[in-house]
Amino acid sequence: MITVSDTARKKVVELMTDDGFNATNDYIRVGVKSGGCSGLSYDLTFDKNKAEEDKVFEDNGVKIIVDKKSFLYLVGTTLEYSGGLNGSGFVFNNPNAQRTCGCGESFSL
Repeated sequence: MITVSDTARKKVVELMTDDGFNATNDYIRVGVKSGGCSGLSYDLTFDKNKAEEDKVFEDNGVKIIVDKKSFLYLVGTTLEYSGGLNGSGFVFNNPNAQRTCGCGESFSL
């Protein structure tokens, strides 16, 4: 399962609305792809449709879809949002990551 912090939920709803999505009906698609300085990077997009093989979760009023392959890397992850002085953006607190890069956007197992 993937959890969503309160600050991430607020930002997700705001961004989804700005992009023409409905946070009540539409999804956040979270995934993992090759790349980044640590080998794997996170991918986060909005989606109106889910595929048959997607895993579906709902936490804190946010619907999340994850493809089966990415799910193995993301089990137990918490999606957070940081708006600090060093930059703002979504942060993945992933207990499966053994190493992360300095910016937190990529990881390795």
